[in-house]
Amino acid sequence: MHTSPEEKSHDADTIEQPAPTVWPMIAALGVTLLCGGLVTHVVVSAVGLLLALIGAIGWWREVLPEARVEHVVRRLPGERAIPSPPSPATVEHLRLGEAGHRMRVPIEAQPYASGVKGGIVGGVAMAVVALIYGMLAHGSLWYPINLLAGLALPGMEHLSGEQLRAFSLSALIIAAPSHGVVSLLTGLLYAVILPMLPRRHMLWGGVVAPLLWTGLIWAVLGVVNPALNARIDWLWFIASQIAFGLAAGFVISRAEPIGTMQTWPLAARAGVEATGMDRGRGHER
Repeated sequence: MHTSPEEKSHDADTIEQPAPTVWPMIAALGVTLLCGGLVTHVVVSAVGLLLALIGAIGWWREVLPEARVEHVVRRLPGERAIPSPPSPATVEHLRLGEAGHRMRVPIEAQPYASGVKGGIVGGVAMAVVALIYGMLAHGSLWYPINLLAGLALPGMEHLSGEQLRAFSLSALIIAAPSHGVVSLLTGLLYAVILPMLPRRHMLWGGVVAPLLWTGLIWAVLGVVNPALNARIDWLWFIASQIAFGLAAGFVISRAEPIGTMQTWPLAARAGVEATGMDRGRGHER
């Protein structure tokens, strides 16, 4: 097959692409009307069938016996996009697991016990920062406790500064268990989520997460209880949340991770007893 000089110039200066055509859209409209007529009227299906046939024939003639193409002129070398420089960052590839199974994130997870310990330690760290704030800013350890109880006790946000600095048994009974339960649940959440995040777990758990949930609490409390929102010193609140995140993240990251079940054979994950099943899990006995 011989190539004309004109075709050679096209090959050098242009890019060959399929010519634009309207027939696929006509065929699609016909198929749509054909199906729409099943729930409307037979005439709609008849029109759809006609359009579908016309579109199919027109589309067929676009590609046979020879496909219609057009030549798009290339840009001058000076107008073309410059190549992107290669990135120095590397990609960490997951290795195949047991029996060649595909690996999924997370490969390892922190034990739940580390989440409980992290929640306890983080809760203590957050309470210490809050109590220091109460002593320095208001001269009372009970001020932050009464504010925390104000989330559940109605009317606490309307008390005077002197009343918030005074001891309240009902506020202590509500604030202490609430703080403990939330700290434990957050610690467990850390143990589950941190292994799924990229590296620098202390940054995610100690800074990013506290800032995110502090912004959420600030936004929600500003709508639900504006009076209590105005009494909270949010800089100290952020400091207490970061103290929790750093303490809990440190305890959880120091725990010995355990492998997830994804590396087990399918029969082992399904709980099937078969010959050779203990070969891959012999270390667990």
